Amino acid sequence: MAADPLSRMFSALADPTRRDIVSRLAGGDATLSELAVGYDVSVQAVAKHLRVLEDAGVVTRGRDAQRRPVHLEAEVFDLMTKWIERFRREAEARYQRLDAVLADLPDDPAPPAPSAPATPSTAAPPSPPSRSGGTR
Repeated sequence: MAADPLSRMFSALADPTRRDIVSRLAGGDATLSELAVGYDVSVQAVAKHLRVLEDAGVVTRGRDAQRRPVHLEAEVFDLMTKWIERFRREAEARYQRLDAVLADLPDDPAPPAPSAPATPSTAAPPSPPSRSGGTR
């Protein structure tokens, strides 16, 4: 897996099951067993998904007596948000420049000049070259 935190987070969130787990954890902490309900995969498969999210720093696991709740670390999304926001600002600036160019264009551009209709040639087609020599 990639070394930098941003790449690890995007990689972890590339899987739709992991994104769904994150959205469920946004509502509050849950245990592995609680998270596994509703998926057509084994509890072990959900545990592997949680491990990927945990390695990326997206979730942490705590200990509450016998429970091991999984907690969403919402602060890690700040890094992703800042990265995305930078590109959003750049795109917004490009759209503003485009708006300025479009505003400078005339509102009612002159229609294109009609082109002259093509007239058929009145000249006769060239005759085939004559053969030199006699007739048979």
